[in-house]
Amino acid sequence: MSQKKVVAIIQARVGSTRLPRKVLKNIKGKTILAHVVERVKQSKYIDEIVIATSDLDKDDDIVKEVNKIGVLYFRGNELDVLSRYYGAAKSRRADVIVRITSDCPLIDPNIIDNLVKYYLENSYDIVTNAVADLSKRTYPRGLDTEVFSFKMLRLANENANKTYQREHVTPYIYEHAENIYYYLNKFDYSKYRWTVDTKEDYILIKKIYEHFYKGKHDFYLDEVVKFMEKNPKLYYINKDIEQKKIIEEE
Repeated sequence: MSQKKVVAIIQARVGSTRLPRKVLKNIKGKTILAHVVERVKQSKYIDEIVIATSDLDKDDDIVKEVNKIGVLYFRGNELDVLSRYYGAAKSRRADVIVRITSDCPLIDPNIIDNLVKYYLENSYDIVTNAVADLSKRTYPRGLDTEVFSFKMLRLANENANKTYQREHVTPYIYEHAENIYYYLNKFDYSKYRWTVDTKEDYILIKKIYEHFYKGKHDFYLDEVVKFMEKNPKLYYINKDIEQKKIIEEE
């Protein structure tokens, strides 16, 4: 195990435009955010989890939920997500950052660990399975994981000066990284959409949870893919939902 401190930072707020307050929506008795945290906690490599939310009054509800869940939080600028993220990483003295978004209740700790392990054993600026370029994406959207150093995050925070680079955490890193590793799955499941950004997404995730969740998280990529393949109508629930061009990931 690495001596570097590995911190998962999950950005969360109530102000999402397409499905407001989505991360506080209930699935099987718990919020989406609570489910995300429980799954990330199963990672063997992550030392701490921090929820990065805004300093606006409306996000007091996120803080209440985080306190209930029992993890750390950091509050910063709502729109300058990069500075908020950097503040969260700095506050926990992170060496390695694992970036997760809060609207992914099927996030897979096994995949997180595969990416973190690969990052720690090699010398890449960023290891990722979460890219817009479909030729480099093999995982369902909703299992997005990015691993990079605090140094890369600091560089981005100090130098990013375009609005989109500050509204999102990693554009500057992708644009300036010298070596990016695109972590690919042996099968291409990129057609599946397991994030929650719209009502249709929420309906699909609820159906998956209704089938699998019996009080503990023991269903991951392969199990969910098999379930979707046996029930092909599920795929069509949110098939036509388009991801925002520069993703609103919170």
